[in-house]
Amino acid sequence: MDSFLKIGITCYPTLGGSGVVATELGKLLADKGHEVHFISHSVPFRLGSFHKNIMYHEVEVSDYYVFRYPPYDLSLATKMAQVAKAQNLDILHVHYAVPHAVCAFLAKQMVGDKLKVVTTLHGTDITVLAQDESLKDLIRLAINESDAVTSVSRDLMRETREVLDIVRDIDLTYNFVDERQYHPRDVCECRKDFAEPGEKVLMHISNFRPVKRVGDVVDVFSMVNEQVPSKLLFVGEGPDLPKIQWKIKEMGLEDRVHFLGKQDDIAQVISMADVLLLPSEKESFGLVALEAMACGIPTVGSEAGGIPELVAHGETGFLAPIGDTRRMADYCISLFNDPELASRVRKACLNRAKCYFSSDTITSVYESIYYRVLGRKVPQFKPACG
Repeated sequence: MDSFLKIGITCYPTLGGSGVVATELGKLLADKGHEVHFISHSVPFRLGSFHKNIMYHEVEVSDYYVFRYPPYDLSLATKMAQVAKAQNLDILHVHYAVPHAVCAFLAKQMVGDKLKVVTTLHGTDITVLAQDESLKDLIRLAINESDAVTSVSRDLMRETREVLDIVRDIDLTYNFVDERQYHPRDVCECRKDFAEPGEKVLMHISNFRPVKRVGDVVDVFSMVNEQVPSKLLFVGEGPDLPKIQWKIKEMGLEDRVHFLGKQDDIAQVISMADVLLLPSEKESFGLVALEAMACGIPTVGSEAGGIPELVAHGETGFLAPIGDTRRMADYCISLFNDPELASRVRKACLNRAKCYFSSDTITSVYESIYYRVLGRKVPQFKPACG
């Protein structure tokens, strides 16, 4: 029997942590010799160059005139079933319960029990959608009918059980970063474009939604800048961006803040920072903090959700209660005024990212889950690439 698997992956292909993780996982699985089929409405933005073991299948939505709204969910389920049959897939690995796990459930009904479904919960499907009473039963069905369910943090696992009364087994599978991309970079020349010698750089990367509490980022920066000459770099776009720009203008900080918009090479950008600010009120994992950690950049943020599972307080960064901007600012100032502490924290960041959140470790966890639901032993084989 062939040791390698045929795996279908469905995720949101545009910007977002879940899509990044799903795409990177697919690429790593392909490097190990598995055949990976991405099934979505567009090519995942992190997919990159050609790989002989990776295929993409576009979901086309019918615009039949009787439909008030294009039925993407039904088109996705149909495409999943078609690809599973044509390619003889072993696994459908879907990221997010709604709509992807629901579509996978329908696809399995069309294909048969030979096709196994693995669902990864990333956060919003539980922290937002599952709060809607009209969707609870649907999300519960999708989770309970999956052959395996994984969660990106213990906190998200806890909330899933509490909100949906889920009693089934859920596997903990933390997010990861590809060490080939995320590592400390020499960005001295780039940094000169934004900060003078001796100035510190604080950074915030997000989709600028209210849950990210971007206003707190500005407040923290303002307090830090009063004591330590600093610059603030914003990366990303979103609905709260105009409000933040207005707040910065009112506070007279325009010459201290730079907006970089969306960026593809996050490792290059984040390496310019001395500290990443993540004061979110909800964060199922906090992938950007892991990306920073892998580049040797500490995070100062909130004790929300899964962040404390990722950021070791006092070792790889500092955490404060949600909204406690004064304490967050003090943590930043301590790092900036104590070079020995800053050096120790940077080294701890690199070590923790490598030891606990490496791509090899997490990819192997997913592989073991695939083989388990298929009733097979995990084989020992060498990577197909590299």
